[in-house]
Amino acid sequence: MELDYKAIGKRIKIARISVDLTQERLAEITGVSPTHISNIETGTTRVSLTAIVTIANALSVTVDDLLCDSVKKSRVQFEKDIGDILKDCDEYEIRMIADMAQALKDTLRKDAHLRNQ
Repeated sequence: MELDYKAIGKRIKIARISVDLTQERLAEITGVSPTHISNIETGTTRVSLTAIVTIANALSVTVDDLLCDSVKKSRVQFEKDIGDILKDCDEYEIRMIADMAQALKDTLRKDAHLRNQ
């Protein structure tokens, strides 16, 4: 299985922004150069396990939070992501998103036989 370095980088960037850190400040905290942080966030470089753990600790997230796009068993993280998406929605938006999610689920299950082709 190939790791999705762009997805890992995107999750690092989102976590960094959510704790109001610049790339430069994250670089200082982790001992990783600002250029390397930038390259990690854009997915243009492969990030080491040591760097992922260091970054996760600096951002107060789990390694699972950063790697879930590359792990098959990551339901909990995606449920958290959905919760985060819904957090600032009003009643109307929640209703519409629920309707769309149900329609999507119905379509996925109706055409499930296409998954293995």
